[in-house]
Amino acid sequence: MSGGRAPQMQGAVARSPFPPIASFALLSDCHTGALVAPDGAIAWLCPPRFDAPSVFATILDRQAGYFRFGPFDVNAPSARAYEPGTNVLVTTWKTPTGWAEVRDALTILPRSEPDSTTPHTRAPTDDDAAHCLVRTVTCLDGHVEMELLCEPVFDYGRIEADWDAVDLLTATASGGGIALRLRSDLPLGVQGGHVRARHTLRAGERAFCSLSWADDLAGPATFDEAEGELDTTVAYWRDWLADATIPDHPWREALERSALTIKGLTYMPTGATVAALTTSLPETPGGERNWDYRYNWIRDSSFTVQALHYLDLDWEADEFVEFLAGLEANDDGSLQIMYGIDGRRDLTETTLDHLTGYRGARPVRIGNGAFAQRQNDLYGAVLDAILMHARRSQRVPRTLWPVIRSQAECAAAAWREPDQGIWEARGEPQHYVSSKIMCWVALDRASKLAQLVGADDETTRWRGVADEIAADILAEGVSERGVLRQHYGTDALDASALLAAIYGFLPPDDERLRATVLAIADELTADGFVLRYRTEETDDGLSGREGTFLICSFWLVSALTIIGEGARAHALMEKLLRIASPLGLLAEELDTETGQHLGNFPQAFSHLALIEAARRIIMIERLLEFS
Repeated sequence: MSGGRAPQMQGAVARSPFPPIASFALLSDCHTGALVAPDGAIAWLCPPRFDAPSVFATILDRQAGYFRFGPFDVNAPSARAYEPGTNVLVTTWKTPTGWAEVRDALTILPRSEPDSTTPHTRAPTDDDAAHCLVRTVTCLDGHVEMELLCEPVFDYGRIEADWDAVDLLTATASGGGIALRLRSDLPLGVQGGHVRARHTLRAGERAFCSLSWADDLAGPATFDEAEGELDTTVAYWRDWLADATIPDHPWREALERSALTIKGLTYMPTGATVAALTTSLPETPGGERNWDYRYNWIRDSSFTVQALHYLDLDWEADEFVEFLAGLEANDDGSLQIMYGIDGRRDLTETTLDHLTGYRGARPVRIGNGAFAQRQNDLYGAVLDAILMHARRSQRVPRTLWPVIRSQAECAAAAWREPDQGIWEARGEPQHYVSSKIMCWVALDRASKLAQLVGADDETTRWRGVADEIAADILAEGVSERGVLRQHYGTDALDASALLAAIYGFLPPDDERLRATVLAIADELTADGFVLRYRTEETDDGLSGREGTFLICSFWLVSALTIIGEGARAHALMEKLLRIASPLGLLAEELDTETGQHLGNFPQAFSHLALIEAARRIIMIERLLEFS
């Protein structure tokens, strides 16, 4: 059935209130991801890849697809945790009659043949996505009545599933050009648009279900096979994390979870990283600041490469740089501000008006119209990433020199022009100071890269342009009180000015840098957490307030460390770590009035900034230990 909103179905849909954003758990197979609600329902899943249409989307509309495997009529678990060092979730349930434990994962298995579901454009690794969600349950004590309820609604809740019962334990759902194969050792009953099973497990008894979207719809057919695939997935994540170098520090757990989250948001076939798993989770409760983040933002590149190299995840860093090198440029040689995870350029934005949105926040958007904006900061992000990677690998690949040259020349041509700024404001273009700083970064890094390859003419010319940009910023971008402005012609503060410290635009002992960092810390915060800017002072083309931005708060930690305010930086870092979700995940924003996470979830940039801030503090601590 297709066209329009799927009809209202009775008895099988989620009618509960929307859970808090921070209460969801992330599952990933590095091709797509799922969010698991506290009640055990899959609230978000887009097979076979991150940016595909959803089949389960109760996080955006309580009628838009639902898949629960848990105790009947019990919705609050006793405990939820990841198996240590993994993205495999374990949920423990206490019912009036017993105890049960459910394990959930998007499975990753040894690769036996090329992936035809989501083909690789990079060299495939030894392990790859099985394109299957596997769920097992074990009754630990007493007896527990388990329920399986699977109700996909394809194409973002627009197409009801057409079910076909293969046998008593297998059924196939199809719609919107995709098929799902459900298997279980519980007898399945097909009822209209959903499949249901109920069975009472006694102490020691076990059951499973699996949902496959692989081309051949392969998946485990028995509990032992399901458990084996979960164990193999656990081994994959732990082996991967073992290759990372995580400091022996009280923040180790947060760093490990951030590393696992960033890896979980990486699209293995190309090396691209999505900004977040979701679309349209609101930045303003009930408001219009709802965006699709399932794409790769070029400005994330320097933080991504830096974090990966800091953790000694050099393979992932190399894959990401190769993704950057292969992107199709605009006619003038510049890169877009964002691309699809397959490198596509057209991310035309549309709205899904049939969905209610998370807690009524509308519109729900897919695609992102900001892809066509001019944002002059991206040149610096790309070239900073390439310089870091070149220094780490001790080489500048031949394929990267054209990218270096084109981005440097674009920055040299564009730095005098206004743009939409790092925050993608939808108001009038301005001469944003952070954009000018990032153009300086572009020419500064380009000149150093040119020096590495012996291109003397470019070294001198690009250094000269960098010096010209710096002089212009210090002449026009500093207020009378010696603080970096948001943009020329205003004295408004903007958290992006903290990039002046992080990228080394000004030395740590420069009074203008110190004044800027302290002004942001004291005047652009709510309960100690940093706002991007004051919405009443900034024409961003939107209405409504927004929460504090976690990335900006981590930037402040880094900046405070750089200017020597170590104690203040450490205290803010500890405060930030305390507001992570119960599973260690971070959204984009925090509403300090309610303590609720806001925006798409989990947010890669927040976790990247966490790693950057922790790196700086830990480095200082280590130096002090040996001084």
